[in-house]
Amino acid sequence: MDTTQLLKGVLDLAVLAALRDEDGYGYDILRRLRTAGLAEVGDASVYGTLRRLFNAGLLTTYVVPSVEGPHRKYYSLNAAGRDELQRSGKIWHGFASTMDDLLHERETSGRRREFHGS
Repeated sequence: MDTTQLLKGVLDLAVLAALRDEDGYGYDILRRLRTAGLAEVGDASVYGTLRRLFNAGLLTTYVVPSVEGPHRKYYSLNAAGRDELQRSGKIWHGFASTMDDLLHERETSGRRREFHGS
């Protein structure tokens, strides 16, 4: 299976989750995602996702001066971003549970769960 296709579908959620507990700048967020196990995530994909999430009103930004190089633009979740993280997280858990049931042919309460997107 091509994990890059899976990653495209969940990158917004992954970036929001990476910012849940701590603000971060682009490369820092990329590092968090890779450390978490998303080794195939590309730089351009993360920066594009950050711009898209910011433009959608889910993130706020601020600039921190750096004495060692260029200033860094930090991203943080705002209230709308936290709401989206919670909403998308519920959808993800439902989908992942459904896939787990399918892959393991496991019955839940005598019948299969149904996944209903958003």
